[in-house]
Amino acid sequence: MLAGVSIDYYTRLEQGRERNPSAQVLDAIGRALKLNADACGYLFRLAGLNPNPTSGSARDLVHPALLQLLDSFPSAAAYVLSPAFDVLATNTIAAALLSPFDGMTNMVRVLFQHPQARAVFVEWPTLVEQTVHALRLNAGYYPDDPEIRALVNEFLRTSPRFRDLWQDQTVTGLTRMFKVFVHPAVGRVELTYQTFDVRDAPGQQLLVGTPEPGSRSADAIAYLGSVHANT
Repeated sequence: MLAGVSIDYYTRLEQGRERNPSAQVLDAIGRALKLNADACGYLFRLAGLNPNPTSGSARDLVHPALLQLLDSFPSAAAYVLSPAFDVLATNTIAAALLSPFDGMTNMVRVLFQHPQARAVFVEWPTLVEQTVHALRLNAGYYPDDPEIRALVNEFLRTSPRFRDLWQDQTVTGLTRMFKVFVHPAVGRVELTYQTFDVRDAPGQQLLVGTPEPGSRSADAIAYLGSVHANT
């Protein structure tokens, strides 16, 4: 009854006599059984279907354990992004690196609208491409996400560069990236970023940027971290 299917249909499904349930039926059964994301994905795969991930109502809430993990990277820039690329949480070093953009917390807006973006991000054209293509990937994962939809619609209207990148249909995730910052306090900082999916908050991603050990960049972010921690 909770799933909105008949007793006869559900019985046939349990007994294996119904072999082609729709994604909508599986979604309804998963909700009725209060299955978590892993169990729902397993249910879909048993039926030969690919699950449609949902971002959930708590997608902008960062778990306290993840916040604690951010602070366990003393020599790296670590932050959490939402599916629409809002910066949800940072460690001290990431906050210091992003300090030139105080007041703007969405990375798409930072890249396309902040007057300092091209000066801070040395490889701005490449970073813009990667970000738009990753946003398109997220839009495919979460087609009903209102924040992604609003962001895309706004930039399709206002930014020819965004529109060109969006319409080329390329999708790529934020995996390993090399970023070069020119920070007003310490100059050039080079970091290699690795991206991790947050399993208990579908759509959130943890990005960790590390410098080459012993490099000038390592010294620069150590200085940034110490100064920012005392302000």
